[in-house]
Amino acid sequence: MHEERLHGLSQDLAVLENMLAERRRALRWLGVGSVAPLAVLGFSGCGGGDSSTSSTTSTTTTTTTTTTTTTSGSCTNTASETNGPYPADGTNTLSGTTVNVLTQSGINRSDIRSSFGSSSTTAPGVPLTITLTLTNTNSSCASLAGYAVYLWHCNRDGLYSLYSSGVTAENYLRGLQVTDSNGSVTFTTIFPACYSGRMPHIHFEVYSSLSAAITNPAGDQVLTSQIALPRDICSTVYASTGYSASVTNLANISFATDNVFSDGTSTEMATVTGSVSAGYAASLAVGISV
Repeated sequence: MHEERLHGLSQDLAVLENMLAERRRALRWLGVGSVAPLAVLGFSGCGGGDSSTSSTTSTTTTTTTTTTTTTSGSCTNTASETNGPYPADGTNTLSGTTVNVLTQSGINRSDIRSSFGSSSTTAPGVPLTITLTLTNTNSSCASLAGYAVYLWHCNRDGLYSLYSSGVTAENYLRGLQVTDSNGSVTFTTIFPACYSGRMPHIHFEVYSSLSAAITNPAGDQVLTSQIALPRDICSTVYASTGYSASVTNLANISFATDNVFSDGTSTEMATVTGSVSAGYAASLAVGISV
């Protein structure tokens, strides 16, 4: 009996040691698989955030807003958001007419500060460059080259071209580009205003190709989302000339009360550097499951 108990104890200890060894190997594997991609990319959009964490399984969380965040492997999908009431992408109408700027000649451009076509008006404001880098969350954050990105936002007064009174004849602050071999696009624009009821934000849609964006913009989006901007940067910009209304509007809103960003901005918050005098640069990694 004594030998049988000793033998059983030895087996138990061996099993326990094997389990601990497996756990140590798994932890080492996770350390390599989730940290390294973040160090290479240097962005917040790929690798986790407030509302989701990286894992080897796929989970989807849908909130009462239009946000959907999905985790797959070691990359995190950028949250999906509404395209809002002013997309001009063929999904809505204005005065009974469908508005679709994506089919217009001149929309494929990097500098979106001026209108194109019948107007050449330039939107005034603090300079801002926006770089989005698309990655495939199903392939270890591999770059997504050849994808089309449509980006738009309000002007310094909180007005949207083509829609808002006074700027319906303008189509500035809207542009379409194709990602390069690194999966990146860069737009030259101005810092958007903070209008009543919303935190400052920038809209964008992703399509599988330029052709998809032009031929079926109302149905071929791979992702529709919004870029959030750090509050302290916004406060600094709005203290400059031309943004006086934004000072009051920003004081009356927060990310917690914003109807889009209230469930978290971990995959949408841009990294912003620069100054009012020199202009700002915003960057964001956009994770997409394709």
